[in-house]
Amino acid sequence: MSAHISLDGKVAIITGASRGIGEAIARTYAAHGAKVVLAARKMDGLLSVAESIGDAAHAVATHTGREDECAALVRQAVEKFGKVDVLVNNAATNPYFGPMLDVEMAAWDKTFEVNLKGYFYMCREVTRHLRDRGAPGSIVNIASVVGLGASPLQGVYGMTKAAIISMTKTFAYELAANNVRVNAIAPGFVDTRFASAILKNETLFEEVIRRTPMKRHGTPDEIAGGALYLASDSASFLTGHTLVIDGGMTID
Repeated sequence: MSAHISLDGKVAIITGASRGIGEAIARTYAAHGAKVVLAARKMDGLLSVAESIGDAAHAVATHTGREDECAALVRQAVEKFGKVDVLVNNAATNPYFGPMLDVEMAAWDKTFEVNLKGYFYMCREVTRHLRDRGAPGSIVNIASVVGLGASPLQGVYGMTKAAIISMTKTFAYELAANNVRVNAIAPGFVDTRFASAILKNETLFEEVIRRTPMKRHGTPDEIAGGALYLASDSASFLTGHTLVIDGGMTID
């Protein structure tokens, strides 16, 4: 086996790819030989990322909470690059930060629509494509450490991430016979716009750092390295696993 992790010849769909972790994964995949199809709700952010990557990238505006748009995304990926080998489910939302008792159901519904239905729709569409081709594949679901235990002030978001971990395990079991591997990543505190509620709150920020043995937050590139491994043939005997990348925050 080569000492260099390669995605040469592979085509990957990355959702939520206009910034943050999704953008970092897209750039990392392209740098290691993959063709990348970038998806997010707004085309302007996607285009700037795609144009900076070059011919190996293609942007498709997609609301992953809508089943028809997920199917269209896979069709357009196949039309552009001929196939899909890898899916990274990363698009997510977290419209409410506060006690669960006070959440409005509109925020609840939106969180589940994007974070859970969107992942499920994309898993199903890409798996159907792989099954029809008789081809192996890899699915990487971006979860979170808040899905591993209690998540005060992020309870609804945490529930969706816990469900993603459960979904990952079940899909991994059911799709193993089709040679489709399904794994998840649970990032800890990473410097993204998503983490801004904590970054801007000195008390919360200090508490997170106190609980993190490495005494710092992570970067999107550090999550992308894990996603590269899981998508590659170097992880060919790994499925149903949740890779925790959190600076030691969840060490028992």
